[in-house]
Amino acid sequence: MKIGILSLQGDFKAHAWMLRRLGVDPVEVRQAKQLSSVAGLILPGGESTTMLNLIERENLHGPLIEFSTRFPVLGTCAGAILMAVEVRSPAQRSLRLIDMTIERNAYGRQIESSIRRVEPEDNFIQRTVAGPIEAAFIRAPKIRRIGEKVTVLAAYDDAPILVEQGHLMAATFHPELSNEQRIHTLFLNKIQQEP
Repeated sequence: MKIGILSLQGDFKAHAWMLRRLGVDPVEVRQAKQLSSVAGLILPGGESTTMLNLIERENLHGPLIEFSTRFPVLGTCAGAILMAVEVRSPAQRSLRLIDMTIERNAYGRQIESSIRRVEPEDNFIQRTVAGPIEAAFIRAPKIRRIGEKVTVLAAYDDAPILVEQGHLMAATFHPELSNEQRIHTLFLNKIQQEP
């Protein structure tokens, strides 16, 4: 099984390292034609405006949306911003994949970055193993609203930080920068369950 990582900008190398730890071959995706060779896709952290500009430049906007209708996608931090239906502070275009409103840099600037241990919801624990999630927040966005089809898997500071909508997942933190393997494992399980 090969998993794609959008590799235009951001911390895609850290996701590749995590996938290799889990015994999966990562594919660095930079062109639309590469999407046909992967069973799922990770949208990494980075700078969402820059990523969006590069997506437009490489004519990936439409192909990414089309891919997400059929295959699992995981977005972390900036990747979660790209997946939101609505982006605030400031408003920007997105892929509009998950019914949520997200506010950029809501936890503060780079200097206010932190690592928190967060207790996940029961619906997360039932599919993995119990124990707090190590969540690295780096200029992190905050989910301000979710639609009725969105499930919260973990929350911090009265806001969702890990959500899913069908075969799509988004985290406002960086699981790839810690020893936290359960988010990627849950994502891989979604891929294996796809027909």
